Order: sequence, then C-alpha cells, then structure tokens
Amino acid sequence: MLLGATSLGDLLSRVDNVNRVSDQRTSLLTDVTRFRGQIQRQANELKRKQTRQRELMNQIAAEKRSIEQQLQHRRALLASVQDEIARLEAAERARSLALARAREQAQSQAQARAQAQSAPAAPAAPAAPATTAAAEPVVGVAASTPEATVAPPSTHGGVVGIAMQFLGVPYVWGGASPSGFDCSGLIVYAFAQIGVSLPHSTYALWGMGVPVSQSQLAPGDIVFFSGLGHAGIYAGGGTFVHAPHTGDVVKVSSMSGWYASSYVGARRIL
Repeated sequence: MLLGATSLGDLLSRVDNVNRVSDQRTSLLTDVTRFRGQIQRQANELKRKQTRQRELMNQIAAEKRSIEQQLQHRRALLASVQDEIARLEAAERARSLALARAREQAQSQAQARAQAQSAPAAPAAPAAPATTAAAEPVVGVAASTPEATVAPPSTHGGVVGIAMQFLGVPYVWGGASPSGFDCSGLIVYAFAQIGVSLPHSTYALWGMGVPVSQSQLAPGDIVFFSGLGHAGIYAGGGTFVHAPHTGDVVKVSSMSGWYASSYVGARRIL
C-alpha cells in the first residue's frame, strides 16, 4: 500500500489509514479478550452454583431419608404403645369381670347364710339368744359399719353402658337429657332407659334401694360423695361414670384422691 503512493500527501494519507486500522484492530482484540474473560468468569460461577445446587439436593435427600426413618420408628413405637394399651385394657376387663363374679359369689353365699339364720328353728331346738343373730349381717340393711352391709346381687349393671354412651356431654345444672346432665340427672336418665324411675335429687336417691358396702360394690350401684352433694354410677374396677360440675363433661373417674376422701356410701337399686 505504501509503495503504491503517487505523492507525499498520498503516502501520508495511506500511513494514517494504516495506523487507524491498526488501532481499531487493537481495540477490537482488547474487547474480545475482555469478553472472553467475562464469559470464562460467568462459566466458572455457573459451575460453582451447579456444584452447590447438587450439594443442597444431596443434603435435602439425606434429610428426607432421616425424617422417613424417624417417622417409621415412631409409627412402630405408636403401634407398640397401642398394642400395650389394648393388652392392659383387656387385662383390666378380665380382672373386673373376675372381681364381679367373686363379689356375686360371695354375696350369694352371704345371702344364703343370712336366710338360713333367719329361718325359724326346729320345734325341739331351744331358742337362740338374740346376740347370736346380731353377729351376722342382715340382707339389705346397713349394720353398724358399712363393711357389714350385705345387699342382694346387682341386677342393673346395664345402666353403666347406657351412661357411657353420653361421655363428653356437657354438665348442665338440672339437666336430665342427652343435651346436658347434672350428676343426679345422668343417673335418673340411665335408669329410666331400663324402666326404673328414680327421683332427680342426690338426697332422694340416698333413700332408694338398699345400702351396699364399698367392698361389695358392683356395676350399676349408685355411689355418693361430698355429704350427698354428688353422685355417680359405679362402673367397676374402682371407677364410676358421672357428670362432675359446671364447665366439665360426663366422664369416667377413679374413686381415689378427693373422691376417696369424700366418699359417703352407696345404694343398690333393686
């Protein structure tokens, strides 16, 4: 290009063009190099992010496996606890049934002895002293201590199942229906379902049926507490179903603690 110049001015013009082209190429190469650097940095950053993402996914998968193992372990533990509860409930039912049968047998024997002693003596035999009969319990009548009371066998154990149908029903003062019960209202309603009419008052209920000692309680007996201020239906196994007080619901409670300390006595409806 320089050798082809026709004059000094043309030569200078051509040299200037060569310099400009060289500067443009240099600038272009600089831009290309810079862009290549940016692309390389972006590629490296993308690779780091992909690596971090894989690490997070592996961590999440490991945590998921750990949670699933814990859930499986807890399900197995829950199943074991439920099985144990079912076993204990079955054992308690069997124990309650055995106790009920033993009580019924003892009551039958005591009743037979009482009836035998109350029968008239043979004509040739001398009359027994009055103190002899006093040593034995009398059927259906409270003796000097509650433990000496011998009542006829219970025939109304079915009221327990009826009362149990209303567990969770709220306490309502004066209530005697499934929409709400007070303590005596629950008793009155349960017995009414088997055709037995009772007064809606704990004090009046105390005068119904016959007294029964605590050691001879059977399902269906009415138990009294707090100076006849509260009553419930004995359910067996040292428990009773009742409507406790305002703000509570029909429930099953143990005759222990406060109920044991405030226990008054029990009546068996014949």
